[in-house]
Amino acid sequence: MFSNYLIGLREGLEASLVVCILIAYLVKTDRRDALKPIWAGIAVAIALAFGFGCALEFGSQELTFQAQEALGGSLSILAVALVTWMVFWMRRTARHLKSELHGRLDAALAMGTGALVATAFLAVGREGLETALFVWASVHAASDGTPRPLLGVALGLLTAVLLGWLFYRGALRINLAKFFTWTGGMLVVVAAGVLAYGFHDLQEADFLPGLTDKAFDISGTIPPDSWYGTLLKGVFNFQPDPTTLQVTVWLLYLIPTLALFLAPPRTTAPTPVRDAADT
Repeated sequence: MFSNYLIGLREGLEASLVVCILIAYLVKTDRRDALKPIWAGIAVAIALAFGFGCALEFGSQELTFQAQEALGGSLSILAVALVTWMVFWMRRTARHLKSELHGRLDAALAMGTGALVATAFLAVGREGLETALFVWASVHAASDGTPRPLLGVALGLLTAVLLGWLFYRGALRINLAKFFTWTGGMLVVVAAGVLAYGFHDLQEADFLPGLTDKAFDISGTIPPDSWYGTLLKGVFNFQPDPTTLQVTVWLLYLIPTLALFLAPPRTTAPTPVRDAADT
């Protein structure tokens, strides 16, 4: 449940910040007439993300077991790729997000209502589609037959909306760069579990070999139905009897990705100034 809460919080907060920046800029520049197109674009983006999530969930139920596993595995890998790109992009642009959105909004204001709707739709829609896909993949991986994964996502999204409102009202100030770095690192750990589960799905669909080749089996020590087994699965997508391929994929993704993400950003060395006497 915690991992799904983290996904809802992290992804939802990005969308909330985008909305707050757009709305605050229009209010401060006395362009309240442009608020309706912005809200219209946001509403369309939310509806599209919700519809995409419903299509993934209900559309997959009509497939055979093998096709469901193949689809689930493929989409899990795609979701991890998108989330990995997203956390690195946000880490790089968090400091400049406001100025970037202001520039886009200025251009849209000059073009008219349609451009405003499109700007809000694209700004929020990308986050919404990524969220829907990763939430579906994570819930699919961590589902234990209870509504707890979806409840965790819902609580995360509600927290994100509350934080976004507090940001807008000026009641909350945090270092966004540090916040996205820490939550991004935790999200990489969650993504590693989703990726390993995705490869397991492809093994169950007979797309990849090695389903019976277990790396280890500690089900007797950590029963999957115990409270701590459920906790580990909910937070890290832990499986007490993973295949060798799952463990290999988990390690090959987690170690280099986390190391690159947490590495200090590179700084460009200043160009040396030559002394006039040297010329």
